[in-house]
Formats: sequence, structure tokens, C-alpha cells
Amino acid sequence: MTDGHYKADEIRLDTSLGYYLSKARNVLVERTDRAVKPLGLTAQQIGVILMLAAHRANTPFELSRVMSYDSGSMTRLLDRLEKKGFLVRTRSDADRRMVKLELTPQGQEAARQLPGIGAAVLNEQLRGFSAADLATLIDLLGRFIANGIDSGSSAACGLCPDGEASDAPEAPDAPLDDSSPENGKQ
Repeated sequence: MTDGHYKADEIRLDTSLGYYLSKARNVLVERTDRAVKPLGLTAQQIGVILMLAAHRANTPFELSRVMSYDSGSMTRLLDRLEKKGFLVRTRSDADRRMVKLELTPQGQEAARQLPGIGAAVLNEQLRGFSAADLATLIDLLGRFIANGIDSGSSAACGLCPDGEASDAPEAPDAPLDDSSPENGKQ
């Protein structure tokens, strides 16, 4: 690992970028959960709806890859969305082993509403930010993300010897409130 901004003997939670990134994500997820609750969705589920609506994926494998979920987590997420009526799974006519995903009319309606809800959530979260602030934040986060990609593996952090980082992405952490529908409690 190269020298950098942080030193092991000086790092503190209240000055750690990792803490702030994690906290920012949690705050955004909580706000999004509240905003999409009337649709019967959670922040975690809207990614699937939007990916299917945009035709960026149409199989569980493709969704797992583009959303960085392991296959087990994706299966559970799809099970919940199918049970709620947002999507259906069908077998491919060309290859019966392949499962195709399609939004139902309910899923299509949610996909139409989500951009407006997302814009409202982000605008509220960015209250007090100027256009220049937002552009700077996006630029800095883009550079931060690129540093992970440039290292040859999105899982690389410089702590594991080469080849020890897992190639299988894991699902993001569950929300802090375990009473969400994602955890089977409502």
C-alpha cells in the first residue's frame, strides 16, 4: 500500500472518509426508503425496477453483475419483488435453462414514478448545495471510485495479496432498521 492521507496510528472515526461515505449512503437509503414506501418498495428494490425498465439487464445473472450482488441475495430480492407483483420470471424460449425477467404493469408504473421520487429525494438531500458544489462532489466521488477500478479489481484495497480478493460481489449491507420489509418484518 502506498503512503497517503491517513496514518494507522492517527485515524479516527470522526475524520475518516469511510465513515462519512457509509453515513451518507445510510442517510440516503433511509430517506429513499421513506419516499418509496407508498409504492410498496424499498431503496434496495428500486435498482432492480430501474435496471429492468432501462433494459440494462433482463436475467438474474445480468442484474447480479450490474448491481454487484451475489446470486443468493439477488434471488431473495427477486423473490420479494415477484411476490409483491412488480416482476415476473419466465423461461427463455431459446434456452429453457435461462430465466428472463419482465416488469409487470405494476412494475412499469413504479418505474415511471421512480425518477420523480429520486429527484425529490436527491434535491432534499442536496439542500444548501450550489450547482458548483454538486459538480465538485460528483467529480471527487468519480475520482475516488476510479481509484478502485484502476487498481485492477473493484474489490482490491491493497490489503490482500494479489488473487485473494473475492471475484463474487456481495450484496450491500442491510439497512440499520431491521423492521423493514427486506428483513421479513413489516
